[in-house]
Amino acid sequence: MKYASQKVAYWFFATCMLLLGLQIVYGFIMAFAHAGFDVLHAVIPFHVARATHNNLLVVWLLCGFMGAAYFIIPEEADRELMWPTLAYVQLGALVAVGVTAIAGFHVGWFEGRKFLEIPRPLDYLVVVDVLLFIANIGATMWYGRRVTTTSLVLFFGLFSAALLYLPGLIDTPNQTEDSYWRWWVVHLWVEGVWELILGGILSYLLLKLTGVDREVVEKWLYVIVGFTFLSGILGTGHHYYFIGTPRYWLWIGGVFGAIEPLAFLGMAIYAVAMARLGGRNHPNSVAVLWTVGCAIMSFVGAGFLGFAHTLPQVNLYTHGTLVTAMHGHLAFWGAYAMIVLGIITYAMPLMTGRKCYQAPSAALAFWTSNIGMIAMTLAFAVAGVTQVYLERRIGMDFVTVQKEIEVHFYGLILAAGLFASGVAMFIWNFVSYGLPVDALVGAEMEIEVEEVQVRMVRS
Repeated sequence: MKYASQKVAYWFFATCMLLLGLQIVYGFIMAFAHAGFDVLHAVIPFHVARATHNNLLVVWLLCGFMGAAYFIIPEEADRELMWPTLAYVQLGALVAVGVTAIAGFHVGWFEGRKFLEIPRPLDYLVVVDVLLFIANIGATMWYGRRVTTTSLVLFFGLFSAALLYLPGLIDTPNQTEDSYWRWWVVHLWVEGVWELILGGILSYLLLKLTGVDREVVEKWLYVIVGFTFLSGILGTGHHYYFIGTPRYWLWIGGVFGAIEPLAFLGMAIYAVAMARLGGRNHPNSVAVLWTVGCAIMSFVGAGFLGFAHTLPQVNLYTHGTLVTAMHGHLAFWGAYAMIVLGIITYAMPLMTGRKCYQAPSAALAFWTSNIGMIAMTLAFAVAGVTQVYLERRIGMDFVTVQKEIEVHFYGLILAAGLFASGVAMFIWNFVSYGLPVDALVGAEMEIEVEEVQVRMVRS
């Protein structure tokens, strides 16, 4: 850890672990309800569980991105974080808003827009909170000793994410217009500017874990950013097919939605190439697993599976079915969850001085959670294709079809159990690291020298 203020990231990462665990709990509530065991319906109806599950995902990922920025930006800017105290205040405010929103869901206080369910007064508080965060990292970069491509891509990804939250605040009584602006937030986050955040964190990790020259790594980053903007912006159109917008969106969404996987393919090639070029000899081999695994899984989940059901001719049947859940789970896990877990795995030894990544549970957490997520994706795929055939092709009633596909959720629950056990091991490993240690400030160069020596011995 080069600077004392980098330890701010620990508390954001700790919040991630708590919210991730809670999100999985609500996921199980939904899975059991789908399997016909909705025993908590009187207390937690399905729509409440789904809103809570989705919004916990968004909040814990945002906490992870913020924690990553607070760890990366001081080092890339070569100075202490501008206002460390403000970072703690900002985290406390974000948690307070999140707790209020989740409690509100359970008493019927929310908007009925997927991923944007939190009540409007809380939206404004989120905007203020994110502006404080942007000001903190922006000032750190402005007054820093250097500016790098990695830090710029990460900053502008985070800044754009804050900016693109605003279209969701546009108040309109028209359902089509509301859906139009909602996708400006949801799509342009997860298939646009969040990819810049992913690219920035991925670039930093590859620089640290592979030892490849910065110029080489950051040239690849420009290519990724170019593909992201080329495809992601107009790719929003693949959400506009059937909501009442003009028919030209079928062509725009179809063409640019089909191009979107190229950005994720480029990211996968980028990560694998850098890892091979660097020899993959970093002592923290588990961080390398999460980093390279993220790029590969994001291509499969977000790129390939996204392409598989966003062509207009296919989406006509799959829209709003469990096929979307198949794509969504692996996409969010591969593209964003894994990169957050990757930066946590890399940063924790530097903040605490403990090498818990050497414990067998660290690697086991990676393999167990990923195998579990792949199995969940397959279970969603089987249930989704069955749903499409029975409901959209044969014309069976929606409720009848839900009864018919209950059996597939038994397998999904088993897969989710495997996934949850992997995440539990990761959280246990996180707790085992303990709290950040101030004595490690400035020790990063010594750690890097040790890592270079290990690489030389292995070579």
